[in-house]
Amino acid sequence: MEGCGLQRTGNKKACVGIFLLLMCTVLYAAQEPNQMKCPTGDYLSKNNICCNKCNPGYKLVKECLVAGHRSNCTSCPEDQYMDQINYNPNCFRCKVCKRRKHEVEESSCKRDKNTVCVCEAGYYKSEIDPTAFECLKCSKCRPDEKVKQQCTRDTNTVCVCKDGHYREKNTCKPCEGCSVECSHLCEAVTTKRPEPRDDLMVAIVAISAVGVVMVALGVLVTHVFTKRFIKKKMPSLTSQPTDISISERLFVHEESSESQVESVPQSPVEEQGQPNLPDCVPLEIRIPDLIYTVLDLVPVVRVKELVRSLGVRDTVIEQAEMDHRQCREAQYQMLRVWAESGSHAAGGGRGDMLHLSLVKELLDKLRQMHLGGTAEELETKYGIH
Repeated sequence: MEGCGLQRTGNKKACVGIFLLLMCTVLYAAQEPNQMKCPTGDYLSKNNICCNKCNPGYKLVKECLVAGHRSNCTSCPEDQYMDQINYNPNCFRCKVCKRRKHEVEESSCKRDKNTVCVCEAGYYKSEIDPTAFECLKCSKCRPDEKVKQQCTRDTNTVCVCKDGHYREKNTCKPCEGCSVECSHLCEAVTTKRPEPRDDLMVAIVAISAVGVVMVALGVLVTHVFTKRFIKKKMPSLTSQPTDISISERLFVHEESSESQVESVPQSPVEEQGQPNLPDCVPLEIRIPDLIYTVLDLVPVVRVKELVRSLGVRDTVIEQAEMDHRQCREAQYQMLRVWAESGSHAAGGGRGDMLHLSLVKELLDKLRQMHLGGTAEELETKYGIH
């Protein structure tokens, strides 16, 4: 200041400037501690020291006094909470659910979490602001409406107009014709017609099933008639051993199988003489051979008719059907009864041999039944003229 005093006239303004600069420096130094930055989770105390904050559920009792020391925190008292890190000297008061406002408690208050209240059944939450709400009664749909979404704790009931109705000024009105409001419903009705297609599919399936059944029947009938035709054309000699063995197994009781096998060669000897002696007519024919030949030639459905025409009673026919499950065996038994009873009545026939007079009776009945072709085949096979 002495320098300033020596140069009062010329340097007065310079001294004032230096003085102001020094004052600004002092003030800046005094304010610098307030500009300190503390680590995350700490705060700058009143003593310009970085102190730690209290955890959720706790409040501040006393700040730290020295850097590096901990603040003094204590837990929130009952019915109070603190849900974030803090350096507050007080906790917040817990919320109480208001039953009269249709609030119910979902979770109770804890020292680090406030009470959670929700609306009771039949009411939904309507927010007033981010921190407050009120419970409103769930709406009910009107008679001309239907429920699209049920009422929940957070949303009201959502109602829409019933089918065939449209909304106008918050009212559902019925559609009358294809008006502008109902045009979308009309399009839905015109496009939704699956019934004719369903009926067409059913008809196609039914026709296909009938066609399959008809083809199967045709194949079966063709097979049966082809088999019968082949049997008619087979040589008579090839069927005799099989016929004789079957008849001997089913119906012969008096003779043993060995004696029957020995008697078989006698028939071929006689038949070998037929081509050389066309005028020679056998007086007797083996019953099993004749019966199986008749069954091969006469249609199955007409055998009963033939048997009845030969004088076999219905009781005998029914008994034969009861005794034998297979149709061919039952028909064999019917013809066997006729052959045996006719042989005894005619006073001829030996064992399994049928008299020629009965064979001719059989041929006459076949012709009366318009089965002349069958009669001719029998005549040809046994050399009957």
